[in-house]
Amino acid sequence: MAEPEQVDVVVVGLGVGGEEVAGRLAEAGLTVVGIERDLVGGECPYWGCVPSKMMIRAANALAEAHRVNELAGSAQVQPDWAPVAKRIRAEATDTWDDKVAVDRFTGKGGRFVRGSGRLDGPNRVRVGDQVFQARYGVVLGTGTRPSVPPIDGLADTPYWTNHQAIEVEELPASLLVLGGGAIGLELAQVFARFGVRVTVIEAADRVLAVEEPEASALAADALRADGVEIHTGVKAGRVGHDGGAFTVYADGAEFTGEKLLVVTGRKAHLEELGLDTVGVDAGQRYLPVNDRMHVTDGIWAVGDLTGEGAFTHIAMYQAGIVVADVLDHMRRTKGGPDASGTASVVGGAAGVVSSVGGAMSAGGSSVAPGSVPVADYRALPRVTFTDPEVGAVGLTEQQARERGVNVQVGYADLTSSARGWIHKTGNAGFIKLVADADQGVLIGATSAGPAGGEVLSALVVAVHAAVPISQLRHMIYAYPTFHRAIEDALRALK
Repeated sequence: MAEPEQVDVVVVGLGVGGEEVAGRLAEAGLTVVGIERDLVGGECPYWGCVPSKMMIRAANALAEAHRVNELAGSAQVQPDWAPVAKRIRAEATDTWDDKVAVDRFTGKGGRFVRGSGRLDGPNRVRVGDQVFQARYGVVLGTGTRPSVPPIDGLADTPYWTNHQAIEVEELPASLLVLGGGAIGLELAQVFARFGVRVTVIEAADRVLAVEEPEASALAADALRADGVEIHTGVKAGRVGHDGGAFTVYADGAEFTGEKLLVVTGRKAHLEELGLDTVGVDAGQRYLPVNDRMHVTDGIWAVGDLTGEGAFTHIAMYQAGIVVADVLDHMRRTKGGPDASGTASVVGGAAGVVSSVGGAMSAGGSSVAPGSVPVADYRALPRVTFTDPEVGAVGLTEQQARERGVNVQVGYADLTSSARGWIHKTGNAGFIKLVADADQGVLIGATSAGPAGGEVLSALVVAVHAAVPISQLRHMIYAYPTFHRAIEDALRALK
């Protein structure tokens, strides 16, 4: 058996969160081993956020060109997927090569190991024939993988996940999309705008089922306007593939397409991590953590693995907390002041340095320099990058009512706003506010429209900082902007 090598910290999984933790701890002077079996950076830069938004940008350009006929004369548009596929390879992914990311990490002083790491007892990680003993702890950031439903026949077919959809160089004539969540709708709209015949099949009674019903209706209408067929309340029972096309058999109906994209959620594969060697149950869907991202003594987790939301911004937010906590743990282990500068780490990622020299914690409360913020997900923002975009923060109306909140709701149609009227074609959207009437603050909001994700930022601040509604009503909202519709929704609160 290999003799363990002593290091300060081992990071297993260098996705967005793991890479951030490993790189910043290495910059702080710790001996850090980062282990990754796939690509450093994870899903986001290679098969998620970055390439998908390149696809969306291209598809939206086509849609906007079509709108010229209603606004500024006439235009003819000929879709061509080749520049999109080329850009994804050349600019986003280096044709799915992570050398730049590996060099970035090692350039910060980290040590990179390619392989599958797993726990092998307290503070110990095994990868292949190598064993590392961490002085201060282990950080898990192994993310999730597509969760493929146990549909009869599906496993034996060449179905797509988001990976194949992002990597495609030649578009199919038709595409079935199993799953009407954010990823499914974004990709469905992209392919439809490039001329693919797309059918979305969703088991729930509406698409974007985790968002407000108004957002579901808006997104469905937008996709149907692009030619997408949407079937909700339909559960796939069997999938067949005859070598040239797929058939999905669902509740007595049959749907056919050249390709099948399965986007029905993701799963953390905890059974691969050796959690039993540290007394942690591996039979869970996600890995529970406390508000400092602790799994158990000496083990932290970040990113999708924690089940707090499959978003890059969550992983980065959690990474800031972990970096600060690991450095604080090191200081307390050694005794004396933190020579590695925990306060600057907190201020740089998980909080902001105030004008009086203190720091704001992740939850918005003041903390002394050098202390560690705790996670607070009350104002978790999320954006579905369809056209129109659907941005949301905090609780939906239904979630708030289920929690017994005395709910007030305010709604404003974006098309009735001055900017919406000016914008004309492509102006569909709305602002919906969910307020706690007893506390007089917003606890949730949805911003949907041409710039829904950008307008959302004002609402995130309002929810995060619990800004009194009375103050929001007395703000000055620039005219004519999309965000001015927030004022209309505040006026409609009832």
